[in-house]
Amino acid sequence: MKGPSQLGPIDVSALSGLLDGDHAEVRTRVREQLATYASLVYEAPGLTTADYRARVLEVLHTAVPSGLTRLGFPKEYGGSGDIGGSIAAFETLALGDLSVLVKFGVQFGLFGGAILHLGSAKHHERYLEDVMSGRLLGCFAMTETGHGSNVQALRTTATYDPDHGRFLVHTPDLSARKDYIGNSARDGELAVVFAQLEVGGEQHGVHAILVPIRDADGAPLPGVQIEDCGHKLGLNGVDNGRLTFDRVAVSRDNLLDRYAQVDESGSYTSAIDNPDRRFFTMLGTLVQGRVSVGGGALGAAKVALALATRYALQRRQFGAPGAEDEALLMDYRVHQRRLLPLVARTYALHFTQAGLVATLHRVFSLDDDAGDAREHERRELESAAAGIKSLTTWHATQTIQTCREACGGAGYLSANRFGMLKADTDVFTTFEGDNTVLLQLVAKGLLTDYRDSFEQLDPIGMARYVAGLAVESVAERTSWWQLAERLRDAVPGGDDDNAGLLDREYHLAMYRWRDDHVRSAVARRLKRGIDRGDDAFDVFSSCQDHVVLAARVHVERVVLEAFAEAVDSCPDGPQRMVLSALCDLSALGGIENDRGWFQEHGRLSGERAKAITTMVGALCEELRPHARDLVDAFGIPEELLDVEMLR
Repeated sequence: MKGPSQLGPIDVSALSGLLDGDHAEVRTRVREQLATYASLVYEAPGLTTADYRARVLEVLHTAVPSGLTRLGFPKEYGGSGDIGGSIAAFETLALGDLSVLVKFGVQFGLFGGAILHLGSAKHHERYLEDVMSGRLLGCFAMTETGHGSNVQALRTTATYDPDHGRFLVHTPDLSARKDYIGNSARDGELAVVFAQLEVGGEQHGVHAILVPIRDADGAPLPGVQIEDCGHKLGLNGVDNGRLTFDRVAVSRDNLLDRYAQVDESGSYTSAIDNPDRRFFTMLGTLVQGRVSVGGGALGAAKVALALATRYALQRRQFGAPGAEDEALLMDYRVHQRRLLPLVARTYALHFTQAGLVATLHRVFSLDDDAGDAREHERRELESAAAGIKSLTTWHATQTIQTCREACGGAGYLSANRFGMLKADTDVFTTFEGDNTVLLQLVAKGLLTDYRDSFEQLDPIGMARYVAGLAVESVAERTSWWQLAERLRDAVPGGDDDNAGLLDREYHLAMYRWRDDHVRSAVARRLKRGIDRGDDAFDVFSSCQDHVVLAARVHVERVVLEAFAEAVDSCPDGPQRMVLSALCDLSALGGIENDRGWFQEHGRLSGERAKAITTMVGALCEELRPHARDLVDAFGIPEELLDVEMLR
């Protein structure tokens, strides 16, 4: 079999420029900041949790003069108005200490973002400058001990008291305690608290309200109980805590009232009549946090790959009998297969993330007057963010573990960073939503075409909606499967015939066919159950694994399409050639990993499956001379790669 064409030398700076994209200047500024604090922060033996937290806060304050903390805020309040740039900064910060990353995310993304997106001008004028400058430290109090993903069922209450023009914020029992709240155990002074709003005896669902939690001396305010979550698996530079409120009185003006208002007499009004739509509109404005978490996870994966690849290019072991030197780890095919497909997938997810950030920047830059079109784009954005965050955070977990193993005992030493990378990113799979729950959100969007029932998170609404469809509306309805059909049994027959193995249209056809097939199959299962008269919840529960699969394969398709588009838009030359080879490796690696499913469904013969495995190996061999260049293009400051095993 003829392998892929020979790749020429790579211009690392040019490839790095492609990865940096439109926000190269911002990323450069962040890298400069990372280099200055590299030796200041990392958790080390003997460093107490208190000292670690103090160092992380010091870094946050040190970064303020750079302007990076102002990127995502409006110019009229002292910000830069660069939403995309703010996420690019966050993604680049992930190359360094992840406690710093999360501290920034809580302060400027979650806390500041909630005030910006859920509050009105009076809140912006009063708080945003102090938030951006780090003078006012705050936290985002959504999760409760008894409720995480099911935000609509939160049990903290905010009851309006018209006699005194105030809200009483209360924790009814232990399960309603705000839990795992970043910035609350040590530094937070003000909390954005999500609570069930009650006005005049009427329930209006979950709203956000600002609640002061500490006085100027750092002591909890009356009625506020603060508990430290204690030592965690990772991210111990972040002060996670638990908040309990005993009828804490706050001003009526503290209600973040962009989408709903309560006047002095106790009259509740909202421009969005439907309470479910109002709730999901409010949550939708906070999608930036989910997008940021996925980008942060990807940054950590890049660090792991850079460390493991450099180690594999200097560590020698075994080799040919009688040879003067032992062989480099990277010269072993099995080691190439461990690392290079992960490098390829990291590139694929990078370009997917870049497209998602560009969409977010565009959508949030639109005027509210954009109407239904903007609403539809926001729903698509929320679904895409949920799916891409799930795949990138799972990818980070897998990549860091594989890289740790690829470095053997050296990877197990704290000095070589893998311990912190593993521990600190582990929670990313549940940050901003549990990945499995998020994939169900993606599936709901796919099956309901973003109609009103998409706003109902309960499975009953979705199952009943799908039952009312003509299933053909989500069945295989395109012609791309014909290419997959034509090539499914084709096997390379000669030195000059790859029978489509490196045909990008073939890769896309396979991913698109799988997406449509799984989606239509789960729709038929849901419809059959409802048509039989089965309980809607039971119908959904019995199909839940199928629903999650439908979401996963759809997002896999999105990832491949994004990478293919990035290759097509790249000018001809060595950079395009190497990106094309990486795209081939990512696509064929995905088919190889899921070859059992493709074979079960008649899309892949045994012989062709073997040919794909052979081609994956050939692509790894082709990319091996460029392994160092591929990870150097991530642009990780050398100060962050100065670890014991590479000296």
